[in-house]
This record gives sequence, structure tokens and C-alpha cells, in this order.
Amino acid sequence: MEGTAFTPALERMNHVKSEDGVILTKPFLDVCKLILPVLDKFGTAMAIVKSDIGGNIARLENKYSSNPKKYIHLFTMVEEEDAKTAKGPSSCTTGLLWLTRAMDFLVELFRNLFLHQDWTLSQACTDSYNKTLKQWHGWLARSSFSIAMKFAPGRKKFLEVVGGSGDINGDIEKFCNTFSPFLEENHKFLASIGMDALKASR
Repeated sequence: MEGTAFTPALERMNHVKSEDGVILTKPFLDVCKLILPVLDKFGTAMAIVKSDIGGNIARLENKYSSNPKKYIHLFTMVEEEDAKTAKGPSSCTTGLLWLTRAMDFLVELFRNLFLHQDWTLSQACTDSYNKTLKQWHGWLARSSFSIAMKFAPGRKKFLEVVGGSGDINGDIEKFCNTFSPFLEENHKFLASIGMDALKASR
């Protein structure tokens, strides 16, 4: 593998914002998609998270594809949904909200791997889950996550696989530092329309 498993996402990250500083739909979703192969290396431990991210990307991509010119900016498809529609389980608003939260979890997880060299993968995952997704999940989702973490692979083997021929610690740090501001912007926008505190139904 040329570079690390993070290299394709890092290269695409340069195109996420327009010249006037607005988050663009396709490049943002592309970066989220390019992280999915990293999750494959976790095996079954990340199956739920990967499925959730993939489903929300697909929902937003479908909307974007219906009119790429109209939905070139990420927040446009959310802005046109009324308050009732926005809270629906299949809305673009909830799609963006849960995609952003899942990516929060991954950024925190990758940051843990970089900052806590002595932590197991399971420790890094559990800590990042407690800091991000847990507060929004119901009992069932929390239980499912707890069980899934028992299947996390060994840290050393995982980092060797995703490291390829590149600087894995450097790429992880770069990914976290560069991608976090986009997620913060999403949260700020979702909070401005009263949608950042929505909890899961189960």
C-alpha cells in the first residue's frame, strides 16, 4: 500500500471547502467514504459503525445526485427541510447529524491511538465512544457497542495493516487536526437550527 490507509482521505481533504470557505457536499462525503476501508481493518468490532456511516452517506449522496448544482453546498439540503421533516428518521438533517457524530467518534478514536500509545484498541474505542456517541444512544445501541468492542483486534497488528509504507502516527494526527474543524462547523450549523441535541429512539 502506497502511503497509509489515511492517505486517500488526506488528499481529498484539501477539496472539502470552496474558495469562499463553504463545505462542499461531494468532497466532504468522499472523505467520510475514504475512511471506511480503515474500519474494515477492525473486523466485526466496527461493523455497526461502518453500516451506520455508509447508510447516512448514501442518503446524503442520493439527495445530492438528484440535483448536484443545487446541493453543491452541504448545508443546502438540510436548510430546505422544515422542522417536522428534519426530525424524521430518513431526513437529510438526521443523516448529517448522525454522520457527523459517527465521524466525531472516529476522530476521537484515532486521536486516542496517537496520544495513548499504551492503550489497547478496545480501550481507545471505549473511551472515544464514552466521549462522543454514548450520550446520544439508547440502552440497546450502548449494549450492542459494548459487545462489539470485545472483538476489537490487537493494536499492533491493526496499526501495521493500516500503516502501509507511510508514517501512520503522522497521518493520524494530520487527519484528526484537519477533519475536526469540518465536524465542528457541522455541529454549529445543526445547533443553529435546533437539531444538534437529538437523541436516538433506542
